Amino acid sequence: MKKVLIFLSLASIFCSMGIAYGQSWQELASDHFITHFTQDKKFAQEILDEAEVYYQRIALDLGYPRYSEFWTWDNRVGIYIYPDKPSFLKATNQPEWSQGMADYTNRQIASFLGSKEFVDSILPHEIAHLIFRDFVGFKGEIPLWLDEGVAQWAEEAKREEMKSMVRQLYNQDKLLLLDDLMKLNLRILTEMDRVYIRTTRSKSGEYVVLFLSTDVLVATYYLEAVSLIGFLIERYGSTQFAAFCRELRDGKNLEEALRCAYPNHVRNLKELEDKWREYLAEVNKGG
Repeated sequence: MKKVLIFLSLASIFCSMGIAYGQSWQELASDHFITHFTQDKKFAQEILDEAEVYYQRIALDLGYPRYSEFWTWDNRVGIYIYPDKPSFLKATNQPEWSQGMADYTNRQIASFLGSKEFVDSILPHEIAHLIFRDFVGFKGEIPLWLDEGVAQWAEEAKREEMKSMVRQLYNQDKLLLLDDLMKLNLRILTEMDRVYIRTTRSKSGEYVVLFLSTDVLVATYYLEAVSLIGFLIERYGSTQFAAFCRELRDGKNLEEALRCAYPNHVRNLKELEDKWREYLAEVNKGG
């Protein structure tokens, strides 16, 4: 599996530090964002324009059409474009492979001039994280897979590729159980040469054993996360997904939120997993 899917997601887990460091910034502003840059005003303007497009599209996809009232004036999100990768890495303390990151506490996004992944992937990914967390808050029981699934769903340019990879996992009986997604703590998976043993369910309903390297386990986790979000949005619509998020925001746990938002379809985690697998089977039959 392509490691970029892992790396972009991991960048979103560990970052909560200030990123406006050590530069003489110039600024460009739009309704909801301010880009801070040191050179290449044209690129900074491109980022600003794309950010506004992503903002509107992500809000619509997630069922938040009234979100245009937020992130204005003094509450605009800061996007920092460092002049090169070394200055970005020094300021943000990111690993060498990182192409960008977000600071959710200060509501800032950072990357560097020339980052190939930033415009198409990292920018929508991090904007989605910020929109989602602004909406549901940080106090409720929000599983990591839900947060990361929403952010990856926003990477529209990669959706078909990710869907294809999930179909492969489904066909090969290599999907993790939803219970594993709920319990798995990615923050402690630091030993890249370790093998993890997991039990899963085959298409025929039998239980099989998987032996997964760390990178495959993490990649599978993220692919399933985005697939579950895609299932909820494509099968039941953005309005119901927004209702689900509101229930989480108001303090309900995951199963309670599912029962309230999808009372006739998904009332608990087992039904979510069963309906999701049925969805994958239908998608497979359709090609």
